Amino acid sequence: MLARQFDALLAAAESDGGIDFDGLHVAREGDEREGDEGGAASGDGGYTFATPEHEATGLSESELHAHAADSPYVTNWYFWEREVQRHDSPRRAFLRRAEAAADHAVHERYDALADGMVTEWGQLRIEATLADAVGDVGAADGSRRYDVRHVDDADRAVDELERYDDPLEARELSKHDDDGMYRPLKTGANMPTGWAFHDLDWRDAVETVETLYPATVANWYREREGRLDIDHWTDTTDRQTGIYGIVSELPREAVEWVAEAACDDSQCVKRREWQYDEGDDLAADGGTGAFPCREPCSLVIAAARRWTKLEEEEPREYTFHLTPSEKDQIEGVIDAVADGRADEIREADVYEDANRYRTRYLRAKLFDDHGNLGGVPTDPEEGHDDHDG
Repeated sequence: MLARQFDALLAAAESDGGIDFDGLHVAREGDEREGDEGGAASGDGGYTFATPEHEATGLSESELHAHAADSPYVTNWYFWEREVQRHDSPRRAFLRRAEAAADHAVHERYDALADGMVTEWGQLRIEATLADAVGDVGAADGSRRYDVRHVDDADRAVDELERYDDPLEARELSKHDDDGMYRPLKTGANMPTGWAFHDLDWRDAVETVETLYPATVANWYREREGRLDIDHWTDTTDRQTGIYGIVSELPREAVEWVAEAACDDSQCVKRREWQYDEGDDLAADGGTGAFPCREPCSLVIAAARRWTKLEEEEPREYTFHLTPSEKDQIEGVIDAVADGRADEIREADVYEDANRYRTRYLRAKLFDDHGNLGGVPTDPEEGHDDHDG
């Protein structure tokens, strides 16, 4: 415990109600009269210092200091009530979640924080620890330090990762996935690996998370407090204008396909809470993310514009002649691409439907010189489709 922490403890104990936080109770009881040696004189007065494990009353200032000096309850109180503060704020609630403060007493948390307490947030791994001893006397002040990295880098040493200190750098490093492809969706399930924001204070830790996953802390908190405002599909599409105005014309059945295609754990780390309309839920699974998705995102709306135009086409009947194995392979190729597994299939895995050589063999066998499956043109009136044009 540092001197400034004890000064703050004394001031708080003198205030109305004293301190009552996370199992710590400290208060001034009546009037204290100092004796010749600094002790409390006989009669009423003195301080009360109480924790779940210990209680002492009628303490002088020096006796209060002795009780508080090695107490984790005091440094815990100081960190939350004098450093973080911000009662009823998303950031405070998020930091409390990071060390499971609602589930563990202070002593249990301090023991766990000494080794590091880990929580996950989408594809982020957040580890909270206690700061090293500070000050001339080497006292620990109870401050927390945080490490933020990709969950897949959990077992890697900090020196093996690209280390960052400035939360704003998170914006640049998260623009592209591990293959160098641009990430249009900040909460897409393709966060790059190989980096770490290490030894951050609580401010920088929260800002790093909010930069990597914008608005997720605030929306998680609003949901927890029962105040999450949800804009359903019809709410969102009805306010679209310009080239995106047509998305409101997408049939309800197609909105089910939109949700199934885009709002899945394999595609996004958020949990879809928006439905087709208030009281009209979509059957598609909304995912299991820790934080909610309160409205169709810009990527979904952009894709829905294309799907709306495609849904305006009139269906036609085409006749193809396929072997059972060829039909199975086409279905397997579609599944592999849709599930993002195509790049994982090795060239030697010729038994995989989406294997490169198997797919090229199928194309060589079934496509004509104009790229038409089975030699059947997409538009019979044109005679053939030139897919290379």
